Amino acid sequence: MTGKDPKLKISGDTRKKSDQLKKIISKPPYINSTIRISGDKSISHRAAILNAMAEGTAEVKNFCVGDDQESIIRCLKSLGTKITHTIDYQDNHPIHSFTIIGNGKNGFKEPKSPLDCGNSGTCMRLISGLLAGQKFNTLVIGDDSLSKRPMNRIANPLKLMGANIRPLNNLSKDEIRAPFEIKGSNLNNINYKSPVSSAQVKSCILIAGAYADGVTTITEPSKSRDHTERMMKAMGAKIEITDKKISIENSILKAQNVMIPGDISSAAFWIILAACHKNAELFIPNIGLNPTRTGILEVLTKMGARINISNQKTELGEPRGDLTVKSSNLTGINIEGSIIPKIIDEIPILSLAACYASGETVIKDAQELRVKESDRIKATVQGLFKLGADISETKDGMIIKNSPNLQGSEVNSYGDHRIAMMLGISGLLTEGQTTITNAEAANISYPNFWDQIDNF
Repeated sequence: MTGKDPKLKISGDTRKKSDQLKKIISKPPYINSTIRISGDKSISHRAAILNAMAEGTAEVKNFCVGDDQESIIRCLKSLGTKITHTIDYQDNHPIHSFTIIGNGKNGFKEPKSPLDCGNSGTCMRLISGLLAGQKFNTLVIGDDSLSKRPMNRIANPLKLMGANIRPLNNLSKDEIRAPFEIKGSNLNNINYKSPVSSAQVKSCILIAGAYADGVTTITEPSKSRDHTERMMKAMGAKIEITDKKISIENSILKAQNVMIPGDISSAAFWIILAACHKNAELFIPNIGLNPTRTGILEVLTKMGARINISNQKTELGEPRGDLTVKSSNLTGINIEGSIIPKIIDEIPILSLAACYASGETVIKDAQELRVKESDRIKATVQGLFKLGADISETKDGMIIKNSPNLQGSEVNSYGDHRIAMMLGISGLLTEGQTTITNAEAANISYPNFWDQIDNF
């Protein structure tokens, strides 16, 4: 049993009914508190895999622990990386740290079993770049949802570099999805013009490029998240960054200690909660302010959100600061074009903000949402419509009109963590009770999300 609405075909929910969590949420009369955010998911992934590639030992603090991160740690351990885990607490908030003893580029070992990436597309795409440069074969697998996601975006450039990637299902050789086998080899450099702006694709190629002969260059249509190139450069990689073009030579990395800033994609849920609630003020310390990730702040500021940034600083190439957010009068806008790659993960929660904005909000050029953990366009529209939103689906986005009087109802995450959390925040804004089924999906990236919800 999948738990899907029979009217929709939304991938992502493969849990048995007995495993499903229902969460019931009601609107608080006011919000006035401090909320701490676990480490940035994207930076955590990269800190783990790059320090595993590096020479030396690194302590990675404030690591984001969830199903996605467990996948990358599990895969790296299977490849012979020695990793230990400790937990400290700050204001009753768990601070996870991992000590990683680097293998060096060529110290990885052939795994005894398939590398299981779980539900994590980031894990699968980044680990594939690493595996392409090894001297052994590896079978890469994922859960039912991840196995439906296209991997040609990474397979094509890796093949051009000399890697042998073979699907192990009934698909043609030109259509790559998990499970697939990667036969590592001596890689050659490429000059690759990516058809999409994707940090995962770029990161995969850059990691493989550290193994390749010569200079590997990737050019994107527009600049995507740049955590990988920032961190690789700080760790000693021979890398050159020019706007949408990044070049890397065969490089040896040096392990670096790092304190991961709070994940702005996770903070976005609370920022929008405070902006949309009629009586709210939230303080959110130590949030990552990487310019390729602050699109959410740009969009919300344009909509009229009252957001103040203080205590700004930079560590290991990553800027960060403290946010204070207050109740705001939002206005609908058009969201499209080059801003989309910078906010692609935040669009579901931005759609909720649009319900509380005067006028109309139109989201375009976001067709990539169709191939995430679920069809996020369809899942977002379905969930908010059930709560009473004036929202409609388009081929590459959605149209949302002012709908400030949402009413609680029973809604479904379809096994997608960002949909689950968007619906959770909606429960703190709607009248009556909101019930989210498949709420456990939030554990994929934000395992203490529901605990923090319960504090309101």
